[in-house]
Amino acid sequence: MLSHNLGYPRVGSQRELKKASEQYWAGKIDRDALQKVARQIRHRNWETQQQSGIDLIPSNDFSLYDQVLDTSLLVGAIPERYNQLIDGKSNRELDLYFAMARGVQREGVDIKAMEMTKWFDTNYHYIVPEFIKNQKFNRYSDKVILEFEDARQQGIITKPVLLGPVTYLLLGKEKEEGFDRIDLLDQLLPVYIEILKELASRGAEWIQLDEPCLVLDLTDKYKIALESAYAQIHEAVPNLRILLATYFGALEDNLSLATNLPVAALHIDLTRGEESLSAVLSDRDFINSTKLLSLGVVDGRNIWKNDYKKSLDFIQKTVDIIGENRVLIAPSSSLLHSPHDLDLEKNEEVLTPEIKNWMAFAKQKLAEVSTLTKLSGTDYIKNKLFTTNQKAIESRRTSTLIHKTLVKKRVTAIELQDFERKNNFGARQIIQLEKLKLPLFPSTTIGSFPQTDDVRQLRANLKKGILTQQEYENRIEEEIVKSLRWQEDLGIDVLVHGEFERNDMVEYFGESLSGFVFTQNGWVQSYGSRCVKPPIIYGDVERPAPMTVRWSAFAQANSDKLVKGMLTGPVTILQWSFVRDDQPRKDTTFQIGLAIRDEVVDLEKAGIKVIQIDEPAIREGLPLRKSAWKNYLKWAVDAFRLSAAGVADQTQIHTHMCYSEFNDIIDSIAAMDADVITIETSRSQMELLDAFADFNYPNEIGPGVYDIHSPRVPTIEEITLLLEKALKVIPARNLWVNPDCGLKTRKWPETEAALRNMISAANLLRESVAIEQ
Repeated sequence: MLSHNLGYPRVGSQRELKKASEQYWAGKIDRDALQKVARQIRHRNWETQQQSGIDLIPSNDFSLYDQVLDTSLLVGAIPERYNQLIDGKSNRELDLYFAMARGVQREGVDIKAMEMTKWFDTNYHYIVPEFIKNQKFNRYSDKVILEFEDARQQGIITKPVLLGPVTYLLLGKEKEEGFDRIDLLDQLLPVYIEILKELASRGAEWIQLDEPCLVLDLTDKYKIALESAYAQIHEAVPNLRILLATYFGALEDNLSLATNLPVAALHIDLTRGEESLSAVLSDRDFINSTKLLSLGVVDGRNIWKNDYKKSLDFIQKTVDIIGENRVLIAPSSSLLHSPHDLDLEKNEEVLTPEIKNWMAFAKQKLAEVSTLTKLSGTDYIKNKLFTTNQKAIESRRTSTLIHKTLVKKRVTAIELQDFERKNNFGARQIIQLEKLKLPLFPSTTIGSFPQTDDVRQLRANLKKGILTQQEYENRIEEEIVKSLRWQEDLGIDVLVHGEFERNDMVEYFGESLSGFVFTQNGWVQSYGSRCVKPPIIYGDVERPAPMTVRWSAFAQANSDKLVKGMLTGPVTILQWSFVRDDQPRKDTTFQIGLAIRDEVVDLEKAGIKVIQIDEPAIREGLPLRKSAWKNYLKWAVDAFRLSAAGVADQTQIHTHMCYSEFNDIIDSIAAMDADVITIETSRSQMELLDAFADFNYPNEIGPGVYDIHSPRVPTIEEITLLLEKALKVIPARNLWVNPDCGLKTRKWPETEAALRNMISAANLLRESVAIEQ
């Protein structure tokens, strides 16, 4: 029996890669310095896994930005607009790579970034491949080869990881009409086969090909593509041991397809699809084959300690049927989605020993995989590692910290009327037009403004005791007033207070709610250099006191214009946290929804007339199988309505969503019944609006007119063109003007320039519509 790992966190235990990347983009270090940091992280990761007892250690799971973007560069799927960066002397792979991810804007060069969206149902974002008809592929990057050789020089023969060819094509997007991207498979496979042959020639024994598409609803065309792809790969490299990795769900109707592909091993996720195990072990063809089965028993996407008893039962069941030599033990998925190392959490006031004892981060999960591999087949009941684990599991189950009777009773007492506003949107819109007196095409931003080093230092100095609470609040008030004056001068219609007091849109609220706990170093990569430190929901949730009213009320008192109250919605707080796994997610979400409802009501009482409840994670929370959508969407939409429905009709409720495909859930988006929805549309050139137009979406919409995830500043002409596109499908009185998302991660100069252009474009549109009328 062997242990293996599917992938490891790549930003470094102290976010070294984030810091180095941002220094490189700022021109403060050169590429050699950046690559040195990257190499050090890779070496530490390999050493950590080797020391933890992992038998098959992955390589090429590291990335400077995103593994899907790595694949695009690997196979030469480089959009034509980047050709000017690979001509002649400017053939600089690293700058091309970052330009594809972030866009580039400098003298003589202005290229937009590639689209970005969520990786399956996680909070990780990937760069969407772009395909054209008759797309040509060629081996462009040698990253996978170089990293394999780098590890070999360290004395480790790794298991190189590649995104499987079918999943890669599925994750992309056709950029012109008249073809299906899966039809490009025959052009793509020769590049994969060339790479696999070279890895084999260099001594690779195992290759991991990730095909998480196998947990999705696949068309017959994609199923045939999988059969064809792996038949060709097996024929080309018959002696190379391919480990086919599936994760994030159960195989269900794809089980027979997966078990019959000509590979050496199949990996299944038993944390999100444990039913796959019984199905595989009932497949006579699989049982009678020589294929290995990799059991993903350690959760790669949560922070709770593994229950050794449950995992060992899975392992023993498998060994009894196919034998010990055909079993591999692994995490359920890449550990990319887990924080780095629980041992870095030293402050017991932040993370108490009792709760910490219930947890395991990426490094500890490696130890769990190794321990389970060693305990299997032994008389483990009295083994100290087993008994210690079981004590921790029991401690969590019986802890008095977790359950609050009053919270549970309040959820049970929710009635249908608690989900409903007094009147429908049509009636509310008339009231709001009269009360709010907003112009045509009202402008706003999504909430946050750049968090400068000075602002972050204020919070640090408060924690260190350098600033008193009063001194800190005075400084935050100064920042808020400064931002209000700036917005007023710019001509923005609905202002925001800037969120200078907030560390993160979920963490900030979690810190004010009971049932949450936090880490000091529990960073997880969201995209590129963007890392988040998700809160941990360990118990019942309630709001002991108002969370945002103080700052929103202060901001409104300092401006004659409307200032939005800014909140994060219950589904997003759930999705962007590590969630307790001892009760249904719906119950936890409704607890959070009631807490947010209390805050919404208090904001209204404080004179806030526009309140935004951000729900960017509604779409990403969708189950991967459509058969489970109805149930999820019902409680997710209800949770939002529960949080928003406690106010009068004249109070305008906004929500925000980003990087979502709405076509297949547009009826549920409408059912949320927000007065205004703001969405990401700029990278897709307003394509996402088609769903709203086809559905005849009745409420007001703010389609994002520029991409805040790229540092480039859009021109007035670009924004005007996007607004004109939007106006073709959205009634003029329902159209808002805003960026794609919050501006927290941007710098002030680019923010000021972009918003100035946005307001100019809005004014031009108002003038043109006024002339037409």
